Amino acid sequence: MSDKKQPNVVGVRFCKVGKIYHFDASDLENVQLGDIVIVDTARGTQLGEVVQLVQQVSETDGGLKKINRRANPLDLVQRQQWQQMEQEVVTACRNRARELRLQGVKVASAEYSFDGSRLTILYSTETEEKVDLKSLRQDMQRAYSPAQVELRMIGPRDVAKVLGGMGACGLETRCCSKFLTDFSSISIRMAKEQGISLTPAEITGMCGRLRCCLFYEYDQYVEARQGMPKRNKRVMTPDGEGKVIDIIPLQGKVVVFLGEKGNRTYDRQDIQVMDSPEGK
Repeated sequence: MSDKKQPNVVGVRFCKVGKIYHFDASDLENVQLGDIVIVDTARGTQLGEVVQLVQQVSETDGGLKKINRRANPLDLVQRQQWQQMEQEVVTACRNRARELRLQGVKVASAEYSFDGSRLTILYSTETEEKVDLKSLRQDMQRAYSPAQVELRMIGPRDVAKVLGGMGACGLETRCCSKFLTDFSSISIRMAKEQGISLTPAEITGMCGRLRCCLFYEYDQYVEARQGMPKRNKRVMTPDGEGKVIDIIPLQGKVVVFLGEKGNRTYDRQDIQVMDSPEGK
């Protein structure tokens, strides 16, 4: 039996609705949810909140970086000071991009590392062509030295997440800014499976991409559609033969056209498909 001590793994989040990263908290006594801690990351020293106590530890967790220490009141004040400067950086970068006539470049936000050694400016572009931002980065580097300035491009969904605001559905806060920590792959098929109109205004979010919410109930609709007859199938109902014109998957109901009798709705178990699986 190995005497190697298992790491005390915790999940740390660096922004309100951000991804959770695992760290080794073995050097911290009695670590609790809500503790504010200081850790070293690939983007410099950062201040984050413990939001998860990992119960099951895998073998790969042995190589995790350790938490440096808990944050003290002075650390929190320092972080607030950097946050106040971040909006100044965004304004300055936008103005400089305008002066350089960088078409289609949108500066979304700026992030200082906890110790101020790194400054990351997040931006997006409206064109697929590569934009030369060398001059912009150099200008920002001169203005905010000694911090190491990095320009990092993000996608439209990330921009919407950073900026926040009302959702296309009318929610006061967009899902991406409220609780989504990862973006799922969304396709038109998800809208079709749920019977949602394919009108762009109905399926497009404020970011200009397919709405993230199309993913929420997709699996339930796929499961509910199993065993349901497809549209235009001939079926036998308690009221005679008819043709399927619509289905209501989550209710397990089928709408059938019965000719002169009009449209009627039946439970799936009350109808029988007349065509063979290979039939047309």
